[in-house]
Amino acid sequence: MNWIDPEAVEKCRAAMISENDYDDMSLIFDMFSDSTRLKIMSALFTSELCVSDLAALLEMSTSAVSHQLASLKKTKLVRSRKIGKNVFYSMADEHIENIYRMAYEHIKE
Repeated sequence: MNWIDPEAVEKCRAAMISENDYDDMSLIFDMFSDSTRLKIMSALFTSELCVSDLAALLEMSTSAVSHQLASLKKTKLVRSRKIGKNVFYSMADEHIENIYRMAYEHIKE
């Protein structure tokens, strides 16, 4: 027979966030689910770079890098700024780097 602890259930229910917030969080974790995007983020933690720089670093086509950057930008993890014809990318804020570092520390335990 199943026993339900109503107090524990209600405590957890009160701590839950909105469905939209869960959806937004899942998009962020989707960005972390691809090794190419992780490499791009890692590079952008160090320096602001253009697509050509990232393509050379990762030994990928500029088209493939641009595609990944578009996903990262869509989820507001990466921002861009244009100087002349060049677009430079950087991480939007330090929160993403904290998540990245915690995940890396976790796999190294």
